[in-house]
Formats: sequence, C-alpha cells, structure tokens
Amino acid sequence: MLLVALCLLSLGLGALNIPPTRVLGALAGHPEPARVEDVIWTVRVPRTGLALAAGAALGLSGCVMQALTRNPLADPGILGVSAGASFAIVLAAGLAGIGSFLGYIWFAFTGALVTSVTVYLLGRLGRSGPTPVKLALAGVAVTSVLSSLTSAIVLTDPDALDRFRFWSAGSLADQDGATVLRVLPFLAVGALLALTVAPALNSLALGDDVAASLGRKLGLVRLQGVAAVTLLTGAAVAAIGPVVFLGLVVPHAGRVLAQYAGFGPDHRKLLPLCGVLAACMLLSADVLGRVVARPTEVEAGVIVAFLGGPFFIALVRRRKLAEV
Repeated sequence: MLLVALCLLSLGLGALNIPPTRVLGALAGHPEPARVEDVIWTVRVPRTGLALAAGAALGLSGCVMQALTRNPLADPGILGVSAGASFAIVLAAGLAGIGSFLGYIWFAFTGALVTSVTVYLLGRLGRSGPTPVKLALAGVAVTSVLSSLTSAIVLTDPDALDRFRFWSAGSLADQDGATVLRVLPFLAVGALLALTVAPALNSLALGDDVAASLGRKLGLVRLQGVAAVTLLTGAAVAAIGPVVFLGLVVPHAGRVLAQYAGFGPDHRKLLPLCGVLAACMLLSADVLGRVVARPTEVEAGVIVAFLGGPFFIALVRRRKLAEV
C-alpha cells in the first residue's frame, strides 16, 4: 500500500500538481487535458518507473554486499563501487566520446567490478583481514582518488561538466521511457542472480567453514554475488548517477522489519524486502525533492545522502563495530 501511495504522489506532485483522481483517470484511459496526459505519461511515468527499478537495484546490491563481506558498513557508495562506475562512464564519455546509454553502460560494469576487487584487496591487507572499518576506509580512499580523476576529466569540457554535475547528484529528472526500457534487462538479470544466491548467503552467514561443510562452493557463491552487485550497481549508476547510503540504510531497516515479521535474517525473504524498501525510499526522496525547493528541485541523491549520513555515523559509533 505504501508503494502504491508513493507512486500516486510521484505521478501527481511537481511543477504541475495533479489530483490523485485525475492521475488514476489518466492511467485508466479516461480523457484528460492534453497537458495533463503529456505530463503523466511522458515525464512522470518514466521517472517513477526508473525510481522503482534503480532503488530496488541499489537495495538488493547493498544487501548482497553486506552478506558477502559480512560487513554492516557495505554499500555500493561507501565501498567505492558507485564511484568506479561513475569514473568509467565519464572516461568513456569524455575521452572516447561515447554518449549512448548502451555504449557507456559496459564501462560502468567494468568500473564497478574493478573497484570492488580493488577495495577488497586493500581492505584485506594486514593481520586482521578485511574488517568492516578497513573496508570502509579503503572504499573512502578509492572513492576520493576516483572522484579527483573524474573532476580532472570533466573540468576540461564545460558541457560535460554541466551534465556531470546534474547527473552525479543522483537525479531522476529528464528521464524518458527509452532509458527505463534499456536499463531493465540488466537490472532484471542482476536481480535474478541476487535472488538465486540468497540460500547460499544464509549459509555464508554461518562462516566459510560451515558453508563449505554444507556443500556450498564458496568461490562460485562469491562470483555470483559479485556479478549481481556489478550488474545492479553499474546499471543503476549509468541510469541515474551515484546514490550513496541507500544500499547501507535499507538492509538494516529490512532486518529490523524481518524480525518483527518473524522470518529473521533469511535472505530468501530479506532480499525482496530490501528491494521494495529501497524503491520506496528513493521514490520518497524524489517526491520530497520536488516539494522542498519549489519551483526548482533537489536531486533525489542529495535527499538520500542527507537522510543516510547520520545513520552511517551512528552505525560506525556503535560499540559492536569495535569488536568486529
């Protein structure tokens, strides 16, 4: 019900406010003024659909990352995966002149994958191995380096700079139906990989030795998980830009709700729950961004970062993390 209500708000609120009854009428095919139908079908339906798809992708990605690394701080933004995809996209657009979505999305996948491996290798250095804090610090360091390189590229092209500043804030504005259709196949494959690896993630939560004794092939499980994260994060970043903290906050909220629902940390149910919660959160941020700064907008990524930042700080300061 919450998701349906948010979709109605997303279709109705903006520079032109449309009552829910007229929104439902337009969706049902009832005749409405041309301007209303054009706004709903051309602007807001693709924007709402992309928010649902990209939000679910980032929520699934964050949940899989936290399960694979057994790291409560894992998130595509914090561990540098989004920054890697962003850098690769800017590299493709700025130096190679690739401007089509189907052209630079492969660079996004490559950047996300290379950054994931790099952060993990840096985080595992030392005697204690890849602890949550070390991985987070490695992610911050890699993100800083990639952000600097990205800035160096876009500053050489004023047009690219204007486009990048808008895209890098995590914006859902000015998206058309074609973008949604192009991104959906990649997100669907990534979601399928994430959902099919869910039973193995339950075993992995018990430790590598226990998972291996239960017949899990750890290398194959991690490979499938990394492939899911790469597809989900790369496609989402290519479509709407990097959105930080969404993949961090949602899995923790999902675990709390899962406890109240009675199924606990079962990833077979937790992953779909995280997908729905993340879609709700990103859609809420997008709607809120249209309202708080009228007649202009605040990008959804800025709203998510504003809400997720305090949560990240509180999570780092928890005493339990000092023992991990």
